[in-house]
Amino acid sequence: MRRLVSTAVLTAALCVSAALPASAGDRPPPADATPCLPSSSAQPVCTEGTLPDGTAYRFAVPRDWNRIVLVDLDFAAGGLESPLTARLLERGFARGGTTRLVTGWNIRRAIDNQAAALAAFTAAFGRVRWAIASSNSMGGFVSAGVAQVHPQRFDAAVAFCGGLSGSVAQWNQKLDTVHALKTLLFPDTTLPVTGIPADVPAAQRAWIGALGQAQATAPGRARIALSAAVGQLPGWGVAPDGSPTPRPDPGDAAAVQEGMYLALAGGPLPYIGQAMSSRRQIEQVTGGNPSWNVGVDYARQWQAARPEYRDAVRRLYRQAGLDLDADLARLNAAPRTVADPAAVERFAEGIVFTGRLRIPVLAVSNVGDQISTVAQQQSYEAIVRAHGNGRLLRQSYVESAGHCAFTPAEQVAAISVMVDRLRGGHWPDTGPRAMNARAAAVVPGGPAGRYIPFAPERFNRPFPG
Repeated sequence: MRRLVSTAVLTAALCVSAALPASAGDRPPPADATPCLPSSSAQPVCTEGTLPDGTAYRFAVPRDWNRIVLVDLDFAAGGLESPLTARLLERGFARGGTTRLVTGWNIRRAIDNQAAALAAFTAAFGRVRWAIASSNSMGGFVSAGVAQVHPQRFDAAVAFCGGLSGSVAQWNQKLDTVHALKTLLFPDTTLPVTGIPADVPAAQRAWIGALGQAQATAPGRARIALSAAVGQLPGWGVAPDGSPTPRPDPGDAAAVQEGMYLALAGGPLPYIGQAMSSRRQIEQVTGGNPSWNVGVDYARQWQAARPEYRDAVRRLYRQAGLDLDADLARLNAAPRTVADPAAVERFAEGIVFTGRLRIPVLAVSNVGDQISTVAQQQSYEAIVRAHGNGRLLRQSYVESAGHCAFTPAEQVAAISVMVDRLRGGHWPDTGPRAMNARAAAVVPGGPAGRYIPFAPERFNRPFPG
């Protein structure tokens, strides 16, 4: 079943696919497609292969295919067995995609690979009615990138938990958080901020251990909260074992601070751990450090934090007997990080969002996401509207903590919205009540959808490129 798809075949497939009318008839499954998921009532067949750069791709197509295909960055690395795939196949969707194992943080190549995988799929199964880029996390970032780079090949994108401020901006924001923690709590240590060493697990353990010690003191808790507020982290995290926690009362400073600490250092994917591992990979891909904080006014960023977070920080500073203005002055007086211009240029290629949309995009975020911080959605919306394309964008928010913490029903609800948008040419209701009704219809009697009204704060590190 494994096959190598040549560049020539992919190019030809793209051209043929673009020339075929939307009403092109069905064709039998390709000879190398084999039955998969034998317990599925959808009776799917699967096909797989390898792109020229060595990236694997895989697709599953149900017996009663609705001619819609969803392309995902991570499908070939375990997506076939996911509950979301089961739900989508039952509803007639084909689903498939690639992996990030070869491309890693080379986002532009990952974006192009989505188009290449789609070309391989259409060469095998024929013209689709609609092709939708849809994935989570880095995949959500890639899906939005596909909408910008390949609108002639895809019809829409549903981007889950992708951040969407752009590669450079996202990692400038992460630099702010780690810079604040190092300056206020650990100035005399070797804890890395950039230039992450090869022994990433050791760096992660050192940071998490240091934050745990700081969390045990009142001054430490106050400074953790200030650093999180400056970096626009959520005041809500998951427990160390990965289990959900209640959303803190915004007026409970201790609970909000605990949420910030859990976002930074708790759960299976702590913010500080990802700040070490992914930055190491990014620095290798770009050949240097693509982040900087020269000229950043941290007092101004603090003033732009969510009101409930500013209130919590003020209370914690009073309880600890610390001078908040003095710590803000320390942040602004500390030595700054300078980026490597060539690394910035390479990192910006993958990708800076321009707002020049030609196909519809639905972005779905959960408000307690510690990795893809929700304020980034404000940046994406602002640039899209600045170019007059607000009609092509909708954004929805789910009340949950942790990275990409959605139920399959919540994701199916979002995908069904996009299908209705493509079918009717205008957006259906994407308000929380309508989204939750869609989620409830996916699994009658199942967990209620958690879509809520939400307005993210202004993103504090936009990078227009």
